[in-house]
Amino acid sequence: MIGGYSRAWSCLPLLAALGVAACAPAKKPPPVEAKVFAPAAWRATDQADGVVSATWWQAFNDPQLSALVEQALQHNTDVLTAISRVEEARQQIQLSRSALFPTVDLSVGGQTTRELGVTGITHTRSVQPELQVSYEADLWGRLRTLEQAARLQYQATQADRDNVRLSIASTTAQAYITLLSLDTQLQVTRDTEKSRLGALAVAKDRAESGYTSQLELTQAQSEYESAAQMVPQTEQAIRQQENALALLTGQLPGYIARDHGLETLKPPVVPGSLPSTLLRRRPDIQQAEHLVAASDLNLEARRDDYLPQVQLSAGIGRLYVNALNYDPIKVWDLGLSVLAPIFTGGQLEAQVNVATAERDQAAYAYRATVLNAFSEVETALSGVTRLEQQIVWVRARINTLRRSLEIATDRYQGGYSSYLEELDAQRNLFDSELAAIQVRETQLNNIVALYQALGGGWAPTP
Repeated sequence: MIGGYSRAWSCLPLLAALGVAACAPAKKPPPVEAKVFAPAAWRATDQADGVVSATWWQAFNDPQLSALVEQALQHNTDVLTAISRVEEARQQIQLSRSALFPTVDLSVGGQTTRELGVTGITHTRSVQPELQVSYEADLWGRLRTLEQAARLQYQATQADRDNVRLSIASTTAQAYITLLSLDTQLQVTRDTEKSRLGALAVAKDRAESGYTSQLELTQAQSEYESAAQMVPQTEQAIRQQENALALLTGQLPGYIARDHGLETLKPPVVPGSLPSTLLRRRPDIQQAEHLVAASDLNLEARRDDYLPQVQLSAGIGRLYVNALNYDPIKVWDLGLSVLAPIFTGGQLEAQVNVATAERDQAAYAYRATVLNAFSEVETALSGVTRLEQQIVWVRARINTLRRSLEIATDRYQGGYSSYLEELDAQRNLFDSELAAIQVRETQLNNIVALYQALGGGWAPTP
């Protein structure tokens, strides 16, 4: 046993040299150019200076909005799943780290034999407990490289968790704003329905008195029915939006309380940010960066597969045999093996090529993520000023159309014009009022999108 052990050690230099010479690592692939230089400033430079708060939704000063977002961050299933992925990645670090340590196993073997000998039939029983130790010597650093890659994967899942939280918070805030918008649209529709019901009553009286034709009466009836039909349509949209919000917050479908209306929900001050800080704040960029680094390490570990692997093993135990009157015998063994790949049919080369392609994909994904981040911020910043301008003009148009409706109503009741003039004025005013609500909704949702594009205040996890 000892002699064999010495011969194994004497063959180690020869085997290692043979493995290194025959299976040297492939040439390291060239790096992929994925760096993106941040612009010096945003195209829209009229935003105010400020810090993007981690609880940015509180800037809307709506307690119900804040409560819904915080509830979603605690109970949303996507957030809980992302948290579970972080724990999974943390355990993967432990798995990778465990390969750096020896493994210790306890084995107990037993045997019973029945033989016919000179002295007759004999029974022999033996029991052999043994403690076995095995260890892979990480001579080339392959195992440590895999552990570092697992740590980067863990950091990437932490960034992904923050990105999911940011997305859920933004989606919840936008869903709540849309719900307030639908409430306001329902109120305007009901007011329009009530107004057209009054116009229908006037048209009936005038038709019965012979001042107008039946055509004008049917037109008034049609306009009232159109407004009445939109009431249950909007109510159904409100129910769907409430159910969507309940789903986001991890609750059963039901009524969603509202503290304020759409007009009382004031947009917060637009936060200022330099383009370079965006690369450090957005969690999706941090995730992509960690994945690039992890893929580089995985590629390095694949290249190390060309090098020999050295395995050390040892065992010690006792052998109990009843034929020896249970006088135990100490048994032990030492072993060393060197596994050097000579011919694998192109498997190792294919594994390196796969890892290289995965590294390239991660690099390109990082570049795409950064470019998309800059684009989202520029788009949201551009919308801040232009949506405010739209609100000014649509409100001015509403005032003009209200005056036009008053004039058209007076002319119709005075007999100077047909009902078509008043009908057109009613339609234009109603459409403009709904358009104003939708522009307001878009403006508030654009602010939420801007906070999300700026990273929402989440910093990279240390």
